[in-house]
Amino acid sequence: MSAPIAIGFIGLGNMGHPMAHRLVEAGYRLLAFDTNVEAVRRFAASNDCEQPASLAALAAGSDRVITMLPDGGIVHEVILGADGVADHLKQGAVIIDMSSSSPVGTRRLGAELAARGIPLVDAPVSGGVVRAVDGTLSIMAGGDADVVQRCRDVLEVFGKVFCTGASGSGHAMKALNNYLSAATLAVSTEAILAGSRFGLDPGVMIEVLNNSTGRSNSTEHKFPAFILPRKFNSGFALGLMAKDLRLALELAHDTGAPASLLERCSALWSEAEAELGFRADNTDIYRYLESRVRD
Repeated sequence: MSAPIAIGFIGLGNMGHPMAHRLVEAGYRLLAFDTNVEAVRRFAASNDCEQPASLAALAAGSDRVITMLPDGGIVHEVILGADGVADHLKQGAVIIDMSSSSPVGTRRLGAELAARGIPLVDAPVSGGVVRAVDGTLSIMAGGDADVVQRCRDVLEVFGKVFCTGASGSGHAMKALNNYLSAATLAVSTEAILAGSRFGLDPGVMIEVLNNSTGRSNSTEHKFPAFILPRKFNSGFALGLMAKDLRLALELAHDTGAPASLLERCSALWSEAEAELGFRADNTDIYRYLESRVRD
């Protein structure tokens, strides 16, 4: 019987922690790493894992290296920085970036790694913390088709895999998905605030929208679960949404696609981030717009 595949998992934040836990439950040998030592301790307290002291040690012991980090700049540093992952990977290992990174930057990173003979799969996810726990995330996988296929068993631990095309296509799909997610949340908020000012009941409005053509993930899930009860705790940071919008805008500008609505949406979320802070919940966009209601 062959030994289980060893997976180095870098980034044990809100999403990374439950995703890494699912790998342990699936029987993989896990090497857990985070610059936040306390995050590693919390994870190791309830999960059977190794705790390498450095990225070099993690890379040397891993067949697959997964990054789940805040942005592509950090991913680049972790992989290609001084004493980074790329310098110490074993032969045949694959790097899987599941962060929300720049599609343009991912193409460059993929080319740099290819020159070293290291395959890269970009496989960002959608679904939030709840679906990370359940293993029902949507995974948008870009890269060489054969390499993606080699990684499919690992990726399917997290949810459903969609093969999006060449390197960078997964991150492109994620950025554009989050553009639509952010836009529908903002426009739904404006509609609910306008209706409330007119005298409509927000709960009734959401019920009507969800049985009409105005429905969206925001009206079906975010409003009932986090906004109407004023919990504002979906688990996805407002700053991350604002960052993903900037990535979508970079993509649109790079391809010459029309982006007038995207430009305004990105500006709105960046303004909210500046006022509420990076760590505010993405559903706090409602409170941001609510604070701008004119008497």
